[in-house]
Amino acid sequence: MPKRIAVLVTHNFDDQEYFEPVEAFRAASHSICNIDHEAGKVIYGQKHTASVTIDESIDQICVDDFDALLIPGGESPLTFTSDAVVLKLIQEFNAANKTIFSICDASLLLGAADVLKDRIITSIRDHAHWLQDAGGRYYDAELVNDNNQLISSRAPDDLPVFIDECLEVLRS
Repeated sequence: MPKRIAVLVTHNFDDQEYFEPVEAFRAASHSICNIDHEAGKVIYGQKHTASVTIDESIDQICVDDFDALLIPGGESPLTFTSDAVVLKLIQEFNAANKTIFSICDASLLLGAADVLKDRIITSIRDHAHWLQDAGGRYYDAELVNDNNQLISSRAPDDLPVFIDECLEVLRS
């Protein structure tokens, strides 16, 4: 059954961490909704070679309309770490037991949203200290699946296993 996935993204996202999962989700017939503060805004990845158009404004969406949230890495999630509206949205996805897919720097945004207490997660090793301070249990692994609710990977090199796991969770 196709699922609806919100993708939290803004300028300077990691191109590979956005496009590879999104293309795989679409190929599996899942729908994607890019969200940021302004619908219709065009944003660019760190390589500035590809653009993404924001489909819906964060304050116009309802968590109940989505099955999962994807947060690609890059500078994009770091931009949101002090944004109360974004942090509240992540907390709502977490409270509703919706699956959150996190790659690389996205883990820091989850820590800022205070949703890592007693959760297992991976990210690049440089983030381990911050994730542990946020209450998470850090594992240096290419993929961590915390009860199908938090799926995390370290970096672009881990995308094949990350995407496979995301698709498996979406099938359940």
